[in-house]
Amino acid sequence: MATASEITYGPNGHTPESLRALAAYLEISLERGKCVVMMRHGTDVCSVYVGDPAAEESDLTSHGTISKAVAEELLELTQVGLNRITVGDQTYRFFRSFTLIADVGAVVFAPT
Repeated sequence: MATASEITYGPNGHTPESLRALAAYLEISLERGKCVVMMRHGTDVCSVYVGDPAAEESDLTSHGTISKAVAEELLELTQVGLNRITVGDQTYRFFRSFTLIADVGAVVFAPT
C-alpha cells in the first residue's frame, strides 16, 4: 500500500503559491461539501471548479483559473492518492485522482 504524501509549511517557511492556492480552493470545497476540480482548457491556464465531478459539468461552479506553471507545481508537490498538507496552522487532507469530464482530463482533489 502506498503511503500518503505529507507536506508541512510553517508560518515562517515559504509556502509555494500552488499550495496556497490549493488550500484556498479546499476551504471553499469544505464549506460546500464538494471537490476541487482542475481542468486544462488552454495552453497556459487551467480552470478550477468546485463541485461533484461525477455529475459532469452540470454540478461544477467555476472559481477562476491558475497558470500552467502553478498547476504543474501543484501536481509535482502532491501525489495520486491520499495527501496531507499543512499551510500555516491549517492541515488539509485530500485524495487526488484523475477523471474525464466532457472528454477533457480533470484532476480531482477530494477532501477527506
